[in-house]
Amino acid sequence: MAVVQPIVIYPPAGDGGRRVRVNDRFVGMAYGLLDIVEFLRLGGLEDVDEGWLRQSGLVEWRGGGPDEWSTARHADGP
Repeated sequence: MAVVQPIVIYPPAGDGGRRVRVNDRFVGMAYGLLDIVEFLRLGGLEDVDEGWLRQSGLVEWRGGGPDEWSTARHADGP
């Protein structure tokens, strides 16, 4: 059985934004780590910061990690 991560950050869209899902709900489009931090704080995770996002096992980064906000790398290859 596959384990579902409670927080999923999707690959960058054409404008560099990344969709953010918490549990089964999309909470917004992030254009940087601070956007994700704010979404999570609004959802009740008050102790979240950029360091937590980078290290937490609760976050699944798809299409690149926390420093990937452009589709250029994916379009041109590694």
